[in-house]
Amino acid sequence: MIKSIVYKEWIKTRWFLLILTILGLLAVGNIFLKVQHYITFNEAHNYWYLVLFQNQQYFKGLRFIPLVIGLGIALVQYIPEITNKRIKLTFHLPVNENRALLMMLAYGVVVLLLCYALLIIMFTLLSQHFFGAEIVRAALISVFPWFLAGMAAYFLTALVVMEAIWKYRIAYFLAASAFILFFFERGMAGAYAPLNWKLALLTLLVSLSMTFSAYRFRKGEM
Repeated sequence: MIKSIVYKEWIKTRWFLLILTILGLLAVGNIFLKVQHYITFNEAHNYWYLVLFQNQQYFKGLRFIPLVIGLGIALVQYIPEITNKRIKLTFHLPVNENRALLMMLAYGVVVLLLCYALLIIMFTLLSQHFFGAEIVRAALISVFPWFLAGMAAYFLTALVVMEAIWKYRIAYFLAASAFILFFFERGMAGAYAPLNWKLALLTLLVSLSMTFSAYRFRKGEM
């Protein structure tokens, strides 16, 4: 039965996931095409100076890519569940309702982690090709909150979409929007190092938020 739930989620999201992953990889590639262009016409040491001392963030083109991916996967995965209340079919399967919901959530987390892993690996390898270890480390620290924002957006979008009562849905949307802004504070490259673990903990805390909406849905609060 668990395999059936995973397969159902895969059918809903497979093409959208593929498209978003390809677009994400193209966005990473575009970042380094611009880096290559600047280095070609302005010399590497000049660009390194800008990155090290003028806070030239060559990776800023990645800023909203993980957020869009997380948001997109959540919408594709959960909107069909509330269309004509199809989620009720899942709740009538011979499996615990909470377990079914957690399997749906776990599926989304796994595919997002795989997608993000591809982007991070490509970003790291290309960064190492153009820059030294110190610059690469600062860049990875800086982009890490953006990937956390994508995961948080996935969880919170599920919460909003699965909420059946509009006044709660609007309240959740406003709270979620304010929460996501914490991941996009501007600063020097690497400045997020002391905060990344706190943001990761906050993301973990909101990971099960969708179950609150689903609980009221199951109890018939429409």
